[in-house]
Amino acid sequence: MKVQLVVAKKTKRIICTAHDKGKTHDFKVFKKSKLPLNEKTKAKLDSGYQGVQQLHSNSEIPKKSSKKKPLTAKDKAANRKLARERVMVEHVIGSIKIFRILAERYRNRRTKHTQRVRLICGIYNYQLK
Repeated sequence: MKVQLVVAKKTKRIICTAHDKGKTHDFKVFKKSKLPLNEKTKAKLDSGYQGVQQLHSNSEIPKKSSKKKPLTAKDKAANRKLARERVMVEHVIGSIKIFRILAERYRNRRTKHTQRVRLICGIYNYQLK
């Protein structure tokens, strides 16, 4: 199962979650979730969300290099800056993985997975107080 988490930058709280089958691409989960993003909201995403600028113009993803076009020093610096800002989200995901529901193969009913992940996110948000 694939889970997408939306985390608030200032409070480190999990705002919402989206779920799909494990083989689904990250960007497809984003489109299916129909997350109502305000145009003023700055979305900082990882490289799995290539193409999100067409749906949400105020978003940042790291630049990718290719064999023919390597990254410039300016692009590398921008990617490093974005990674520093996103590390907080990765820490939140890591603390959710402590519960093992996201870290390992889920072997129970799929209908219960969504409910259990949301309960774990609620426990995480509660312990932030």
